Amino acid sequence: MSDSNVLGPFVERRVMKFFYNSPLRRRATLSIFNDADSISLNVVKLCFLLLHPSSNHATINVRVLLIVSLFSFCPAAKVGKTSLIMSLVSEEFPDEVPLRAEEITIPADVTPERVPTHIVDYSEAEQTDEQLYQEISKANVICIVYSVNNKKSIEKVTSHWIPLINDRTDKDSRVPLILVGNKSDLVEHSSMETILPIMNQYQDIETCVECSAKNLKNISELFYYAQKAVLHPTGPLYCPEEKELKPSCIKALTRIFKISDLDNDGVLNDNELNFFQKTCFNTPLAPQALEDVKNVVRRNMTDGVRDNGLTLKGFLFLHTLFIQRGRHETTWTVLRRFGYDDDLELTQEYLFPLIKVPPDCTTELNHNAYLFLQSVFDKHDKDRDCALSPEEVKDLFNVFPYMPWGPDVNNTVCTNDEGWITYQGYLSQWTLTTYLDVQRSLEYLGYLGYSIIYEQESQAAAITVTRNKRIDLQKKQTQRSVFRCNVLGARGSGKSGFLQAFLGRNLQRQMRIREDHKSYYAISTTYVYGQEKYLLLHEVMSDFDILSEPDLSCDVVCLVYDVNEPRSFEYCAKVYKECFLDSKTPCVVVAAKSDLHEVRQQYSQSPLDFCRKHKLHPPQPFTCNTTEAPSKDLYTRLTTMAMYPHARLRCMCSCNRCTYCLCQNLLKLELLRSIKAQLCRVVYNRCSYPCFWLPLFLFLLHLLTFF
Repeated sequence: MSDSNVLGPFVERRVMKFFYNSPLRRRATLSIFNDADSISLNVVKLCFLLLHPSSNHATINVRVLLIVSLFSFCPAAKVGKTSLIMSLVSEEFPDEVPLRAEEITIPADVTPERVPTHIVDYSEAEQTDEQLYQEISKANVICIVYSVNNKKSIEKVTSHWIPLINDRTDKDSRVPLILVGNKSDLVEHSSMETILPIMNQYQDIETCVECSAKNLKNISELFYYAQKAVLHPTGPLYCPEEKELKPSCIKALTRIFKISDLDNDGVLNDNELNFFQKTCFNTPLAPQALEDVKNVVRRNMTDGVRDNGLTLKGFLFLHTLFIQRGRHETTWTVLRRFGYDDDLELTQEYLFPLIKVPPDCTTELNHNAYLFLQSVFDKHDKDRDCALSPEEVKDLFNVFPYMPWGPDVNNTVCTNDEGWITYQGYLSQWTLTTYLDVQRSLEYLGYLGYSIIYEQESQAAAITVTRNKRIDLQKKQTQRSVFRCNVLGARGSGKSGFLQAFLGRNLQRQMRIREDHKSYYAISTTYVYGQEKYLLLHEVMSDFDILSEPDLSCDVVCLVYDVNEPRSFEYCAKVYKECFLDSKTPCVVVAAKSDLHEVRQQYSQSPLDFCRKHKLHPPQPFTCNTTEAPSKDLYTRLTTMAMYPHARLRCMCSCNRCTYCLCQNLLKLELLRSIKAQLCRVVYNRCSYPCFWLPLFLFLLHLLTFF
């Protein structure tokens, strides 16, 4: 005979009937706690896991090892572990029982938890110690079977089996144990008084079940608890000695509470409780059920309910109550819905869902993501000043395991006069993170619970992957909203000042920035013909010899030189000729510190002649040494050039070649074509004599092209 036996269809039906018609399942769905300190499971748990199996278990296999608690020199004394397996399979007590049953595999669609279960029988009489050690290492849960009418078998649980199992398993990954008292039909008393001290002494013991293979009593319960010990372990959640939740469990449930507290008022109101209930168990709560939940909490603690809402303490109390009543699968259902694994750590699959970004494509947040981030901002902007104070930022990121934003963020985005991140700066930082490191953005959205709040499969639904830039060039249009400008220049040329001026900071404000808080990025919004776009400025290090591919890959290049430094422009000319001469990337030369005296550049050509020779826009004067915030006109030009790098029409200004003016001309012609098409529709639909009015209107429209 083979060592493994998969149940056939007939036996599957029997096992399924055995599981689903068991008293355990009926108690699990219908029972209620005592009035003073309990609550109906149909109220709080609201949806028992057996009725709604979790999809998280799809890849789990439960391997159950049954060992007998007997002295090897006493072969006549049998506890009936093999009979338990035979009774489960045949639904009747066997007349003849072998020394060891074959390995039984129960398919996933038979068990309530929807996981395949392998039941392994061990016999000291037939197997060696080495085989036992191998089975212990492979087991997910071990059932130690003793006879309730045999004290020696009970003693061997602590004297032999538990020490042996602990010696053969890693301390940090102990296998859960279940004590099984068989032959309960032979005695009128219970062995629980003897077993409870053992359970209190050894934390690896999940539970104890008394059963009878002869009377088929609690057979299905035994294997249900074996599955439960693997899928819903008590150890990570609860400390029996202290009778309270473990710190890691409290931390996870606190994050879940804060995510579910949509208005951030410190309590879960009825709408938030219903949302939480629907999120975790796919079913709403009746108004009376909500009141029953809160009444149970009120009876057991004074500060569990406030303003008719459930506080964090009350929320934690309910989960403590579930676990104490043996319903910890409810807590596990909640934890796994919010992305936690068996170690109460957020899973990699939850934090980093798969997203493919082809080459030459960028990543941006979509509309729903911005709406979500706006709601998060409003939730934590308690004083409604459209800015996040340090305390509000700390509260916002309280659901993170670490602080994701350092002091450099305040010098990357717009802030108010107090240095607090504004609403626009907040969205800009999220846009920057998504553009530069989409995986980190997905991680951050996972901590905030985006996929849960917006009922999406994962955070990847918040990301838009733009099309290839080459396609944009071919179609001469783009749908992107974020454009990158790399700022290059010699050391001390004014690159940092150029970045900070984009955030509205003049030289006086820039002088307050600490060197260790400096940022090499700046991002804010600009408006190109009424369209809001993000311009991302990146200050590239001045070492020309070590320019990397990301330093050269961008939508527009800004070459900055100091008008007061004679050797400053030489760096810009060298970089342009080596890296961008044959590139399709638009380039702009910026004459920084234009408020100072302009000196002759020690280069073979003046900056103006260099720009004319290479058909670039004349050097753009720029200074941040102003009393007010520096002008944003130059940044708007950069964004326009980034949006329309393909423009090659005749310039509308005296230079006749600058890309910015080419874009302006293109936009104007596109606008005129749109007006012309709309004008034709209006004239034909509403004018009595279109043949007379249309040529006149088109003639007037043609005159506009000269202005």
